[in-house]
Amino acid sequence: MRVVEAESPASPKSPVGSEDTTAGFVYAFSAYTLWGFLPLYMKLLDKIPAVEVIVHRAFWSLPVAGLILWWLGRTGDILPTLKSPRRLAILFATAFVISLNWGIYVWAISVERTIETAMGYYINPLITVALGAIFLGDRFTRPQLLAISLAVLAVLILTVRGGGLPWVSLVLAFSFATYGFLRKTVDVGPTQGFLVEVLLLAPIAFGFILYWQMTGTSHFLDAPWLTLMFLGCGPVTAVPLILYAFGAKGLRLSTIGLMQYIAPTMIFLIGLFVFGEPFSTWQLIAFIMIWTALAIYSWSVFIRPRAKPV
Repeated sequence: MRVVEAESPASPKSPVGSEDTTAGFVYAFSAYTLWGFLPLYMKLLDKIPAVEVIVHRAFWSLPVAGLILWWLGRTGDILPTLKSPRRLAILFATAFVISLNWGIYVWAISVERTIETAMGYYINPLITVALGAIFLGDRFTRPQLLAISLAVLAVLILTVRGGGLPWVSLVLAFSFATYGFLRKTVDVGPTQGFLVEVLLLAPIAFGFILYWQMTGTSHFLDAPWLTLMFLGCGPVTAVPLILYAFGAKGLRLSTIGLMQYIAPTMIFLIGLFVFGEPFSTWQLIAFIMIWTALAIYSWSVFIRPRAKPV
């Protein structure tokens, strides 16, 4: 899912270099692997309301992101952003969109719809391509059109024969694509942008935490292990994003474009074999079509200099 890119398991940032580096591969692989294992962590919180999990995820990401940026010596980059009303407005919008994405993701895992989240991350690159054509004037190549058509057909099959519109997948895909599109319009680095986003969310999150504590509806201090799980929402959110930002700088677009499928593949396998979620024949057909679409799309990335736009 590019000047500044959406920081997600399915949205690679175009790296500056033209060659892959070992460090870049290790960073990116670590980020995607952590994202792939994230459902296991969130499943431990499936009895907690999704809103409460998201609030703590946003709030405890702030100190982690701040410490990492301080360690990198890049805290000076934050002040110009905080002084720019335009940047703040865009980052507030991206903070809202990513919060929506987190909320749907956590809720879906808690109600045994993990496989649908995997589908959302699979189709996200295709949604990003479509948004680029609609809003940025990008022109489709024939392979891209074929890939998008297959994905649309898969969604129609699920809607008509698979039990209903796969809205969880679509909301996740469109929210990440929108996040990436908006982040392209603001000149802020991925790490600095994430810090500003959680900085904007922190006062709202703290208000919710304080309200729940005062009304006795908070789960934060119910048990020591639960408190640690809430605190851990910060590192499991911020650390993969930072690793991804480093990895993207050291890898070619084509390399990280293929690596982006590591996370949804792990999520799919965890949902199917670890959580034992139901998987119908129509879902299998839809996934095969989407996997085929992604194979065509990935191939188009390698042949892009020769592909003709339509």
